[in-house]
Amino acid sequence: EAADAGLPYAVINQGVSGDTTARAHRRFKAALDEQPQILILALGANDGLGGVPVPQMRKNLEEMIEAAQARSIKVVLCGMEALPLYGWQYTIDFHQVFPALAAKYNVPLVPFLLNGVIGDPSLMSPDGVHPNAAGAKVLADNIWPYLLPVAQSFVRASV
Repeated sequence: EAADAGLPYAVINQGVSGDTTARAHRRFKAALDEQPQILILALGANDGLGGVPVPQMRKNLEEMIEAAQARSIKVVLCGMEALPLYGWQYTIDFHQVFPALAAKYNVPLVPFLLNGVIGDPSLMSPDGVHPNAAGAKVLADNIWPYLLPVAQSFVRASV
């Protein structure tokens, strides 16, 4: 959609299936070395499935946002939810991380990345956990309204 919108961007996917915020954090410097202008930070699902302590997940996300912003990289944060596998308090605490970080770092927040995908078998791969190609399109559509203004801000700034 970036090309359709007349935006001169290439997308580099640094995502790894099954990644937690900790594993992504360890690979993060290499992603920053690609010198992106915009970072879409879409992590947390596997932390929630594995019961990673919420403060640890939050710290990993904070450090990635701070590192990106220190390099003047714009961040779009994608919210995630945790199933109530570890109790309701864990689920609530997990949910609150994303809006709190968006507010703290003044970054756009996609409220729930998997909105419209989770629970729809036609949008999921046979493993029932990951989106298929049609599901990935819905994810992109979920991100686009939050990403577009950020991307347009660079184009306007360079005119």
